[in-house]
Amino acid sequence: MEKFTKLQSRAIPLSIENVDTDQIIPARFLKATDRKGFGDNVFRDWRYHKDGTVNTDFVLNNSEFSGSILVAGDNFGCGSSREHAAWAITDYGFKVVVSSFFADIFKGNALNNGLLPIQVSKGFLSDLFEKIESNPQTEMEVDLENQTISVKDSTLSEDFEIDAYKKTCLINGYDDIDYLLSKKAEIEAFEKQSV
Repeated sequence: MEKFTKLQSRAIPLSIENVDTDQIIPARFLKATDRKGFGDNVFRDWRYHKDGTVNTDFVLNNSEFSGSILVAGDNFGCGSSREHAAWAITDYGFKVVVSSFFADIFKGNALNNGLLPIQVSKGFLSDLFEKIESNPQTEMEVDLENQTISVKDSTLSEDFEIDAYKKTCLINGYDDIDYLLSKKAEIEAFEKQSV
């Protein structure tokens, strides 16, 4: 995984609540087992009309908005436990998803795949939507080490919680196996003591 410490980026506002994993990546695209290529179909049924033409009303198709931060409505990632949802979001280019609530399984899948889900207060989320929608050039900063998310050139800032183990993994670019390997010397020393 790629290391994550700080991110400065613009953001894309998806002000829809209760976005489930089937909306993130529809089931008909789950046949592949490789993580690559899922980003092409992220939010497929919202990005395109049934006839395959681009839905210009959907925010990901609005050229005013760009960035590697997705700011989403409350209860993001509900529904099935498909890990492909996190794959699709990261493959599209997002590194952070901000919401006032995440489904637990989605949150775990995101963290396991290098995607940082930041849970913020409803008031902060509302303020973010207002800032981004009124000025698509709005820059945000995510500081994982200090666990803060803020809007540049403003006083809008909030702390966020993250599991200490997952924070260590993200900062070092570790998956679970990499983390264990980083502790190899300590594990071997412990084993020698217990013999």
